[in-house]
Amino acid sequence: MVASGVASRAFPLAAITGHGTLKLALLLAAVDPGLGGVVIAGGRGTGKSVLARGLHALLPPIDVLDVGGQALNIDPQRPDDWDEATCIRLTELGADPTGVASSALLPTAVVPAPFVQVPLGITEDRLVGSVDVTASLTSGQAVFQPGLLAEAHRGVLYVDELNLLDDNVTNLLLAAVGSGENRIEREGLSLSHPCRCLLIATFNPEEGPVRDHLLDRFAICLSANQVLELEQRVEITRSAMDQAESSTDFGARWQEETDALATQLLLARQWLPDVQIAREQIVYLVNEALRGGVEGHRSELYAVRVARAHAALSGRDRVEADDLQVAVRLVIAPRALQMPPPDPDQPLEPPPPPPPPQGEQRPEDPDQPEKEQEPDEPDDQDDEPEEDESQDDSPEDQAPPQVPEEFLLDPEAIAIDPD
Repeated sequence: MVASGVASRAFPLAAITGHGTLKLALLLAAVDPGLGGVVIAGGRGTGKSVLARGLHALLPPIDVLDVGGQALNIDPQRPDDWDEATCIRLTELGADPTGVASSALLPTAVVPAPFVQVPLGITEDRLVGSVDVTASLTSGQAVFQPGLLAEAHRGVLYVDELNLLDDNVTNLLLAAVGSGENRIEREGLSLSHPCRCLLIATFNPEEGPVRDHLLDRFAICLSANQVLELEQRVEITRSAMDQAESSTDFGARWQEETDALATQLLLARQWLPDVQIAREQIVYLVNEALRGGVEGHRSELYAVRVARAHAALSGRDRVEADDLQVAVRLVIAPRALQMPPPDPDQPLEPPPPPPPPQGEQRPEDPDQPEKEQEPDEPDDQDDEPEEDESQDDSPEDQAPPQVPEEFLLDPEAIAIDPD
């Protein structure tokens, strides 16, 4: 777990050169931690861990019940999360264990949002929790010792080198984070505790692939590889040197931008429950998934949450065309197994998921057929009123044909097995 002092020394997210799409994806995942997580593929030294820790520095502190016990980071506003031991302690302290009373009467504390990194070679016991032998011998009954999943509740769970993690550990981790609950049935223990955290994973494709079904469990999969000009590489070097020389001075230089992002994130979390998405907009996202030949239903489910999170991050209470466009770019396009149907007058050979060499031909080959598709569809929507339905159809007619081309090839070529 990272203390506030360590978080304050993290490289500011606003100071990171480039990676605009990745920074947006991480902010959206922070707005809605239950969105599905973000996995970042990239070569050595591309800033994958720097991005994750920079995002953590923006997270607001959390209120927790100050009673100790088996479950960690317990939310005072969610009595359903309180385990039996917590309720007993609240009763002993004279507080209301039913959660009916005001949270002001509960023993609470404000702590930094946790940042928990899953190390390579971690055991199942350390991840999900195990029996505390010493406490069990003292009490005469099995006592639960929380694992990393309990420590990461309401914070960031960071997995470096996802492709090198044990398969069984990975499955347990994804199952707990995906359901929001960690269930323990082992060694005389039968219990569960909440595990709602922001999951961020990274891996280097050169060190081995990640199974497709694991990548599909993440909402967003993007590449950290980027083409930088000379001036940008110089700026990166200077920033890294300045931060290493004095993290305090460097952080102060970017404090204004960091505070602005943190405030925007905090407000977006408050607005998110009120953000509405129309049925026609969901139809648009499902249609884009069908056009891309995406398998399963996770793509549209994740895309809806990404669109709502982007609307909240933009300060809106309704999803608009821009939000749908972002959802297609980040969620649906990387999962596409085929190019959208071409214009009959412009034949196109629909390729399978492109291999890495084709990723370098992105500007020439895929763009042209998609741009040719624009004049066909808008004609059907010109007479529509300029309301939600017109906004729903507008990105389908204009922006999406370009965006999937740009974002489809990079993740398909780098983060996903071409086979």
